[in-house]
Amino acid sequence: MLIYKFNERLTNAIFSKRLNKFLVEVSIDGKVDYAHLHDPGRLKKILKKGRNLLLVEREGKRKTKYDVISAYINEWIFIHSGYHSFFAEKILKEKLIEELQEYEIEKREYKYEKSRIDFLLSNEKKCLLEVKGCTLVRERVALFPDAPTSRGYKHIVELIDAGKKGYDTAILFLIMRKADYFSPNYETDKKFSDALKTAFQKNAKILACRLEFNGESVYYNGRVPVVI
Repeated sequence: MLIYKFNERLTNAIFSKRLNKFLVEVSIDGKVDYAHLHDPGRLKKILKKGRNLLLVEREGKRKTKYDVISAYINEWIFIHSGYHSFFAEKILKEKLIEELQEYEIEKREYKYEKSRIDFLLSNEKKCLLEVKGCTLVRERVALFPDAPTSRGYKHIVELIDAGKKGYDTAILFLIMRKADYFSPNYETDKKFSDALKTAFQKNAKILACRLEFNGESVYYNGRVPVVI
C-alpha cells in the first residue's frame, strides 16, 4: 500500500564521506556538494564511499541545499528519520497494524514527563506510541539501534512509567530493508535492549513492519515478526 509519494524531484548523488553526525560530502554530476543527513545512527554499513544516494532539494536559508533521502545496497534504503512520523500517521489512519486498530490519533509529539512521545492515541484508554526507524540488517535480522541511544532508552523508560500509570504503550519499528524478523541490538546497546525487553514484559506492544522505497514512493509491505 502506498504510504508516501515524493512530488519533489530527487537528485542522484555519490557518497564521498561523512564530515560529522549530520553532514555528508557528495558528488553530483562530478562536482563536490554537501547534504544534510537526518539520521543520528552510525550507518557504517550503508554510507560507504561510492555508494549511490538520492537527495531532495530544500528551500530556505540553510547550510546545505540538499537532504539525504536514501542509499542503495541492492535496494533503496530510506535513511531520513524526519519522515518516520508521517509514515506512521498514514499507517495508523489506514488501520494497518491490527494491535492499534482500535485507537485514533489524538495528538502528535505528545509531551509526557521529560520526553516527547511521537503519538498520543485514544479510545476508552490512552495509548502512548513511540516510532523508531530501523536500517541495520544483519543476516536478514533487523536490529535496532545501530549505535547506543540514550534518547531511545529514555523514551522506553518513560513508556514503562506510563504503563504503571494506566496508559497503554507501544513501540513501532519501521524496517527499511528486507528482513525475516526484528530484534533489539543487545550487542550494540544492551541498556536500550534490556529496557525494551522490560517494557515488553510489562505489556507494552512491540511492533514492527516493513516499508519499501522504490526511489519515488514509500510502500507498506506487511508486518515483520518481533523476537525479544
